[in-house]
Amino acid sequence: MQESGIEENAAERKFGPQFDDIHILSNAQVAVILQVSAGQAVTRDEELNEVYRKTQKYVERFNQMANKEKDHQELVEELDNLQDALTTFRKETDDGDELELHGFEVAALMNLVIADTTVEEACALIPSLSRLPEAAIDEILDLIKSTMLRIIS
Repeated sequence: MQESGIEENAAERKFGPQFDDIHILSNAQVAVILQVSAGQAVTRDEELNEVYRKTQKYVERFNQMANKEKDHQELVEELDNLQDALTTFRKETDDGDELELHGFEVAALMNLVIADTTVEEACALIPSLSRLPEAAIDEILDLIKSTMLRIIS
């Protein structure tokens, strides 16, 4: 439980107030930012600290959306477009409620998806997705897979 009295629980999309106005990044987005920053540090003859190098190694290890042959700007645009599409994704339920993805879910989906991720796997790894109809989750996964294929091909 936090000082604000809110019990945080990602499965129920309950986050403390420190998460209200933040922009959550995926591993792929962080990897691109760190690659560009590392290149600039080399140009300035600066050494990267250990935390920086460990973070870079981590995000590169788990980054499924990488293509060394593509320009950084092209990767950034693809990832930003995907994040925008997921952030603005809306589905109306049978009773008229509108469902949308939380920033945490967007980043988690961008981090987890590989070409053969199933709806069941996505819900097991991101339990809060189970509130969405299966067809909506499948639509989201297809969107991510098509972006991933554009990036890696």
